[in-house]
Amino acid sequence: MHDTKIGIIVRTDLEVWQKLNVTAFLSSGLAANASESIGEEYEDGSENKYLRIFRQPVFVYMATAEELQRTRTRSLSREVPIALYTKEMFVTGDDVENRAAVKAVNAEDLDIVGIALRADRKTFDKIVNGLKLHL
Repeated sequence: MHDTKIGIIVRTDLEVWQKLNVTAFLSSGLAANASESIGEEYEDGSENKYLRIFRQPVFVYMATAEELQRTRTRSLSREVPIALYTKEMFVTGDDVENRAAVKAVNAEDLDIVGIALRADRKTFDKIVNGLKLHL
């Protein structure tokens, strides 16, 4: 059993492609912030090598806009770093524009479509309390 949990929370009213896109981007934020969460390189029986991936399960939850805002607040109040994706980021062209889109909006007004976090098990459970796993 792992001493931490990894979770990605996506907004329920997104198109399927958007949910997948948000999940992929948010996963990269977690991997970049917690290199210890990544396992070793994979190798098949023919000696082909494959990239390292998370060494523990990733729980994917669904949430409304209000639940995402609540999750953001809970995370920050517990000093748990989060990766964030906002609706405006779907129309930007690059990383610089993404950061500018987030910077232009006060925290309580962010139109959040996804959050990712990694925290110790008890803290994680308190942050995501009330959310349902994605179907």
